[in-house]
Amino acid sequence: MKHYDEDTVYFISYAKLPTEIPAAALHKVVGIGLIINTKTGRIVDVSCTLLTQEAKDFMRSILIGRNLHEEDIDDITNTIKLRYHGYAQKAVCVAIKGSIERYNTWKQEQIKK
Repeated sequence: MKHYDEDTVYFISYAKLPTEIPAAALHKVVGIGLIINTKTGRIVDVSCTLLTQEAKDFMRSILIGRNLHEEDIDDITNTIKLRYHGYAQKAVCVAIKGSIERYNTWKQEQIKK
């Protein structure tokens, strides 16, 4: 089991998969979970419900190390659009955007406390 330090949080978001891809028969949605270091803004780990291990590993390689305090959502989703050309590309971008937006909302709420 992996251990994450106390400065990490986990956010996940889902998006509907296109019906013509095999993963849709199993999941109907794609989920992208981000484990984020709240002090640095870096994504330290990623979970993803894409069907093949290669797709999951590739998504992790694109996202781990990205800094949500320094990069905006469009920079990250544009990288996905440039590098990931699976049928689930749009759904993956929507799910990533949702996870990042949930983190940003949470972060703003923490500042107010």
